[in-house]
Amino acid sequence: MTTNTIADTYTAVWNEADPGRRRAAVARLWAENGVEFTDTSAYHGHEAIAARIADAHEQFVASAGFVFVRDQNAVAHHDVVTFTTHMVPADGGDPVWTGVVFLVVGEDGRIERDYQFAGGDAGTRAAVAEFLVRLAEGEPDRIADLFAGSVDWELDWPASGHPAVPWIRARSTRADVADHFRALNSFHVPEKRGGEMPRVLVDGRDAVVLGVIEQTVRATGRPYTARCAVHLTVEDGLITRYHVYEDSLSVAQALAGKE
Repeated sequence: MTTNTIADTYTAVWNEADPGRRRAAVARLWAENGVEFTDTSAYHGHEAIAARIADAHEQFVASAGFVFVRDQNAVAHHDVVTFTTHMVPADGGDPVWTGVVFLVVGEDGRIERDYQFAGGDAGTRAAVAEFLVRLAEGEPDRIADLFAGSVDWELDWPASGHPAVPWIRARSTRADVADHFRALNSFHVPEKRGGEMPRVLVDGRDAVVLGVIEQTVRATGRPYTARCAVHLTVEDGLITRYHVYEDSLSVAQALAGKE
């Protein structure tokens, strides 16, 4: 399906009154193990997603007289499709609810992950949520797909760098982003990656992720822990700024085998 077809079909399913057609539309749109995330809940698989849509239809469309429409702003980047939706009175009027839909689409064209966020910073929250998912999965190219072609990248580290941590250097492109995370994987044991559940603070296009890095050095088997903060800016569904504030000295010492 094209970007607009996905957006149109997705929006239409929330207005569909016939349970059979609605269920068939869910099967066409979402992968069997697809999941929809809202601010407070997660719905896994066709049955849960269909039940969620049926409840929303009964509450807002059938009973309250609203319909769901979308803005003509759908855009696609690699495996991501994002657009804005509104709930408006069926007989006309201003929106009573607005949200941003952020879809991760599989190779078969069906939705694997569906994020819905309400409010002016919804698009930022959706992009950051997906970034954290891909960061945990550790696939460099899929992480890089969430970044713009040109990235404002900054780590607090001397321009000359450090031989123990070659990935901490200037970056500016999507290819650089993939190389950064590929280098991280090569120097560490991905299976032993850990850390606390990050906190995410959002203000419009900007987000700050506060977390703790736990890594194990591949060459020495030595684990280390470092607190960090990441400032992200999201524009049109893509990350355009990536500024990292971390204890880079502790990281360098761990990689160099120093206490």
